[in-house]
Amino acid sequence: MYSAPTDTPTRPPGARAALIAAALCVLSLLLLLLVSLEWGPLLTLDGDIARTTHRWAVDESGITRVSRILTDWVWDPWMMRALCAVVVIRLALRGAWRPALWLTGTCAVGSALQQGLKAAVDRPRPVWPDPVDSAHYAAFPSGHAMTAVLVCGLLLWVLHMHGARPALWRACLVLAALSVVGVGVTRVWLGVHWASDVVGGWLLGALMVALAIATYTYGPGKRTPDAT
Repeated sequence: MYSAPTDTPTRPPGARAALIAAALCVLSLLLLLLVSLEWGPLLTLDGDIARTTHRWAVDESGITRVSRILTDWVWDPWMMRALCAVVVIRLALRGAWRPALWLTGTCAVGSALQQGLKAAVDRPRPVWPDPVDSAHYAAFPSGHAMTAVLVCGLLLWVLHMHGARPALWRACLVLAALSVVGVGVTRVWLGVHWASDVVGGWLLGALMVALAIATYTYGPGKRTPDAT
């Protein structure tokens, strides 16, 4: 039996990214408001999670040592930015200046947003009589979590633009997901962030990625992502 083809309209990537950015903006602002107002149920949940994970971190010294290595070296924000810088240099050497500048500018704006929010919210970090690690500056949002999402999301989009092979795409997607989740878990495990700091970092990082994709796609003279 013949079935007539149906043309289902598909939103362009920029439109989808803009819708996702709008949703992420609402969630980010809501969490920011709850943290700033020190909403009781959120603080209680943060405290319960922090006390539990800190007790585990003290008892499980081996896991704690591994967590410190991962968070200080593998998933450190500067390591993530260095990875992004390598990709930027590679793109520039190939003459792909537009995506290279796009990556550089987005990372710079993300870092400025992160530091600005930390200064504005000025949330204290957890304090322990027997700390297993230390960190400085304000707690919200988690810079590790935000940078991991931002860099991994941007690099995945670059792979998409260049038509990466399915096997490579899946491997990078799994690696990115492990990095994003792993860095969030280690920050809470080591007692240097509240759980909501990490969630806030994830949301803001994803918001920056969505906004970057939307602006790149609908930049001057552009309607769809290019592969330059």
